[in-house]
Amino acid sequence: MKIYLATGNAHKKREVAELFPGHEIVIPQDEGISFAPEETGSTFYENSLIKAHALWSIVRAPVIADDSGICADALDGAPGIYSSRYAGPGRMKGYEDGRKISQDEQNRMLISQITDAVSSGSRSGRAAHYTCSMVLYLGNDRLFVAQETMEGEIVERIEDARGSGGFGYDPIFFLPELNKTAAELTSAQKNEISHRGKAARIIQKIAADILGSGSLRREECK
Repeated sequence: MKIYLATGNAHKKREVAELFPGHEIVIPQDEGISFAPEETGSTFYENSLIKAHALWSIVRAPVIADDSGICADALDGAPGIYSSRYAGPGRMKGYEDGRKISQDEQNRMLISQITDAVSSGSRSGRAAHYTCSMVLYLGNDRLFVAQETMEGEIVERIEDARGSGGFGYDPIFFLPELNKTAAELTSAQKNEISHRGKAARIIQKIAADILGSGSLRREECK
């Protein structure tokens, strides 16, 4: 069964394709679809729903959308939904013109900001978690949602960043029970414990029950 994934992120497409091996995962650019919805939600769920509805309105076929980010306890859950736009303490929601800084800069700034918060007396330490809200969208009145987390902490120094796998903040997201960063995990290991992997398994079960072997016709998604 073809399922559209509401993203332009090739890394995310690869992860989701691994999590849904029984289906063909397609992102908008694969079919030349212009797709850049404005994410105006105040929660991961709201943003995932915005993306899912926007793509479904174009393709009228099953859509999976997710919104995810990293949440630092010492920063009251920031950068959260603004993780991809985060540009340091003075620009927690990113630049107004939409431009983004490099991931390395984001990593360095987040480490520094958490260190400052801890030094100022934050009792939360360096604890952090990833959150993923995933939506399976089959129509305006038919959708399913799963939201999950992966718990860990942010490393103390940029020199402690490790690993070449994953993407985003993975090299600075440390998993004490494994003594590894998320970027040091294999794809299989990450999919087993990650926020996206856990949410995807819930959605996968729902998809298996509803979509089955691909018998759902496009017109049934109207």
